[in-house]
Amino acid sequence: MSPILHPLSDPDRATMAQIRQMAAPAKGVLDRAAFDAVMEQTAPAVGIVQAAGTVGGVPGWWLRPAGAPAAAAILYLHGGAYIVGSAAAYRNFVGQIAHSAGLAAFAPDYRLAPEHPFPAAVDDAQAVYRGLGELGVSEIFLVGDSAGGGLTLVLLALASASARDGRRPTPRAAAVMSPWTDLALTGGTLASEAEADPFLTRAALQSAAVQYLGAHEPRDPRASPLYGDLAGLPPVMIQVGEDEILLDDARRYAERMAAAGGEIQLHQWAGMPHVFPANIGVLAAAQLAVDAIGSFMRQRRAVVTSREDCK
Repeated sequence: MSPILHPLSDPDRATMAQIRQMAAPAKGVLDRAAFDAVMEQTAPAVGIVQAAGTVGGVPGWWLRPAGAPAAAAILYLHGGAYIVGSAAAYRNFVGQIAHSAGLAAFAPDYRLAPEHPFPAAVDDAQAVYRGLGELGVSEIFLVGDSAGGGLTLVLLALASASARDGRRPTPRAAAVMSPWTDLALTGGTLASEAEADPFLTRAALQSAAVQYLGAHEPRDPRASPLYGDLAGLPPVMIQVGEDEILLDDARRYAERMAAAGGEIQLHQWAGMPHVFPANIGVLAAAQLAVDAIGSFMRQRRAVVTSREDCK
């Protein structure tokens, strides 16, 4: 499995130098108010209607582009190391994904640790997935970033297993950005990219993992999808920066999925940091990555529609 490599453009190189300078004082800090304030700065997409809602008993936000089909939707699981982040703060970013894909998206406020430790986030993600089905959504695309990206891949495996048992529909596909797939923290880039990463530190991730898992085994596939059975999963796209300590979390997951015979795309972006697509409107690479995610989901819908038309 060969990654798709994206070079660093000169404009993004200059912008990243500024971002690194601004981010340096807060590197490794996971504060709820500060994290939400940063995520709220993502530029909103044109024509997205934002509305609070509840799906499967879990509150969150709907982001709806005009003309979105009623039978298809995105379930977006936000990042924040399982201890910070909110659907409200992610509204603009999720709206960008929804706009790119032409699909409505629901971003749930799954419960956070340490108040609600593992497996609360997993339980809430599954509840929302079931709830979308009960609302008549038959085509569900899973999207997430960072810890939410790892949670997305956990849900992908659980929902796919339920589908094989005849209990739930299979997710159409999953797209994740900088996914945290290994809460045991065994990736080599945790050390090799420690200085290059402008945002995360191993110590911050270790603290978050303890708050989320407590004494629970970090290699449990419901916490760390890297250790799960990756055979028979729907297609997955991964977007990851090369200047982040979780680079190996993405690469190793992609390698394992490819070895299991799955359809996997791994996009590696030179000079880009953790969850760089959230910087849409600031980094050219962010727009390209979001466009790629939207195209990936539209293509999966087209493939399914074409197959159904042939029946």
